[in-house]
Parts: sequence; C-alpha cells; structure tokens
Amino acid sequence: MTRVGVLALQGDFREHARSLRAVGAEAREVRTPQELQSIDALIIPGGESTTIARLLLAYDLFEPIRTLGANGFPLWGTCAGAVLLADEVQGDLDREPLALMPMTIDRNAYGRQIDSFEAELGASTLNGSQAPFPGIFIRAPRIREVREDVEVLIEHTTELGESEPVAVRRGPLLATTFHPELTSDHRLHAYFVESCVQGNSVGSRAERVQP
Repeated sequence: MTRVGVLALQGDFREHARSLRAVGAEAREVRTPQELQSIDALIIPGGESTTIARLLLAYDLFEPIRTLGANGFPLWGTCAGAVLLADEVQGDLDREPLALMPMTIDRNAYGRQIDSFEAELGASTLNGSQAPFPGIFIRAPRIREVREDVEVLIEHTTELGESEPVAVRRGPLLATTFHPELTSDHRLHAYFVESCVQGNSVGSRAERVQP
C-alpha cells in the first residue's frame, strides 16, 4: 500500500488523511524528520503559510523536505503548501520558501477570509471525467506565473473572464491553490497517488529518503 505522509504541524491535515484513505492509500501524520523515512510522498496542507514555514524550521523539517523534493520525492502543496513550494512568493512571507517549483505565487491574493468562495473547475485532465471539480478557495493564493516545465492541470476563469492556473505539476511535484481535501471529491488525491507517487520513476522509498 502506498504510504503518503501529511505534514501535521498546522492546518487541515486530518482532512487530507481522510481523502487519502478514501482512495486506498495509507495516511501517516508527519511531525519529525524520522517520520519522513517511512513514507512514499508528502502533502503540505493548507493553513497559514508563515506559521507552517516557521514550524518547518522549528521542527528541523525544512532542509530534509527541500532535499527530498529536489531529489524527485513526490510532494503536494495545497493553498499554504503551494505557497511554500514556489520559488518566488509575493505577499510578505517572512521565511524562505522551499523553492522547488519555478512559479510566482501571491499569498492571500484572492482576499481575506470573507472573500472566500467556491467555483466549479474543469478537471478533465485528471481522469478524463467531464464532471467539474468543486474548488474551495479560502484566503487563497494566486499563481501569477509558471516557468520552465511546470504543467498547468486546472484553470479557474475569473469574473473578468481571464483564466489563471489553480493546479500545476512539475514531475512528482503538485500544487493547488484551493482545498480539495474539504470536499467529498477525491479525484485529485487519486491523481496524486496514481500519477505523482506510483508513477514516479525515482527508485524505492529507501533510495529516495535521506537518512
């Protein structure tokens, strides 16, 4: 069974674990560098990006996770997690991001908590289904630019009729600016497990994880 860790320092990690179990993966909460050694992938959940960034340093997880991601370990960042994966962050993140995906992201760019919204997103790239994906955006960041070989998986059409990326992928790295874990639609979790983790060509767990 695929073992997917969920960073459990702050944010909605329990909801991610629920969705992972729904798609047949084993979910493990991760709070220490040692717990990274027994998983096949890691999800960095939504929450407060500055708080998570500080806790990564406090729990000695920042460098191990950045090293893993740089070496082809599957990582998925949702909302705040997406902010931390970006190599360029706008909006006063007071700690260094993991800088693993060549993209520019703007923290809380959709507005405050009161500006949170839901939108139906076209998600046919996930499994060929034409059913829209329920996008829940809570103090969400906006991806302003993607570079190099970052692939746009899902776009959101704004009120002005402009399309902007809300789910992107670079190899085994996945980033979403919304919260799929807060819905009963588990297609994105299945996509991560099947395409980014099980479809990853970077050797076994023992070979990927640094001691």
